[in-house]
Amino acid sequence: MILPNKKIKIALVGYRLSRGGAEKVMAVLSQFFEKQGVEVHNIIVLDEVSYSYSGKLVNLGKMKNASNGLFNKWNRFVFLKKYLDENEFDFIIDFRFRIKPIQEVLIAKWLYKTKTIFTVHSFLIDHYMPNWSFLTRFIYGNCYKLVSITDESKALIENKHHLKNVVRIYNPIDIDEIAVKGKALNELQYDYIIGVGQMETNIKQFDKLIEAYSESVLPANNIHLVLLGDGERKRILQNVVKERKIEDKVHFLGYQNNPFKYLKKARFFVLSSLNEGLPNVILESLACETPVVAFDCSSGPSEMIQHKENGLLVANQNIEKLSEAMNLFVEDENLYRYCKQNALQSVQSFSVSAIGKQWLDVMKISLD
Repeated sequence: MILPNKKIKIALVGYRLSRGGAEKVMAVLSQFFEKQGVEVHNIIVLDEVSYSYSGKLVNLGKMKNASNGLFNKWNRFVFLKKYLDENEFDFIIDFRFRIKPIQEVLIAKWLYKTKTIFTVHSFLIDHYMPNWSFLTRFIYGNCYKLVSITDESKALIENKHHLKNVVRIYNPIDIDEIAVKGKALNELQYDYIIGVGQMETNIKQFDKLIEAYSESVLPANNIHLVLLGDGERKRILQNVVKERKIEDKVHFLGYQNNPFKYLKKARFFVLSSLNEGLPNVILESLACETPVVAFDCSSGPSEMIQHKENGLLVANQNIEKLSEAMNLFVEDENLYRYCKQNALQSVQSFSVSAIGKQWLDVMKISLD
C-alpha cells in the first residue's frame, strides 16, 4: 500500500487529448487523480488538445518537425526517457494503441522503469499487443497490470495470450459534467434520433444505420436522423442518403465539442458498429437520460445495456432487426418511457468516482 506521506506521481501517456474514447478516459482520470491529491503529468505524442484535463502537460507533438525523420523521433524518445527518469513516477499508465512490436519492446523494457499499466481499449486486441503470444508475454507479462475495459476483451486476452496480470476496469464518465453540458442550447427544432462517431473508417457503419432508419417507420413519423462526426467517408454516407431519398430527414452536423446537448434531446441513440471496445457514447447517452438501441457487437454494448430496461440490444449486424428496434421505441411508448426513466440510474456504477476508486485500488494507493 502506498501511503500519503509523500505526493504520489502518475504519468498518463497517450497519443492526444482529443477526439478518441481512450483519450477521453485519460482526460477524465487526470481530473479525478488530481482531485485526490495525486500529481499528474499528461504526456501526449501529437499536438492535439480539446478535452479538459488536469495536471501538467508534456506535449511531445510540439517537438515534431516537418520531416519527422529518424533523428527527430530519436530526440523525442531521448527527451521522454530523461523526463521519466528525472521525475521518478510511482506509476505510468499507457493509453496508446501499440502496433509496432520493436518500438513497444523498447518502450516497455527500456523507457518505462517504474510500475506500468498498459490499457487495451478495443476488442481488436491486435491493435494493442502483437499477434504472437510469446512476444506479447515478453512485452507485457511482467508489467504491473494490463487493463481491459470489458469482461469480453479480458477473456480474449487471457485465452489467447495466457497472461495472468489482466484486470477489467470500465471506462469512467463524468456524470456531473455531462449534466451541465447537456443543458446547453440546442438549435434543432425537430424530433430526432442520433448516431455519433468518426467517419474515417467504416467501423461505426453509419451506412447500415441510414439503411435501417430508411426502412423504419421513423421518416414517415417525421422523426429525423442526426449524425455527429467527421471523416473521409462523410461524402459516401451523404450519397447513401441521397440514393434513399431521405435528404430532408438526415442531418450531418460534423464533429461537436459538446455532443451532450444533442444527446440530451434525442429520442434515442443508435449504435450500429462492427465492433467496439467499451463505447463511451453509450454511457454518455444514458447519462443524458437518453435510451440506446445497439447492435450486440463485440465488445461493450451487452455490458452497459440491459435489454428493455435502459435500451434495446439487437442481433449483431442484423439491419432488419435494427429497424424493428427503432420501430418498437416509437410504437411502444410505455417501453420507451420505462427505458428512458432507467437510463441515468443505470450508469451510476460507471461514474468517475466509482471507476477512479477502482484505479486507486489496483495501484494500492491509499489517500485517506
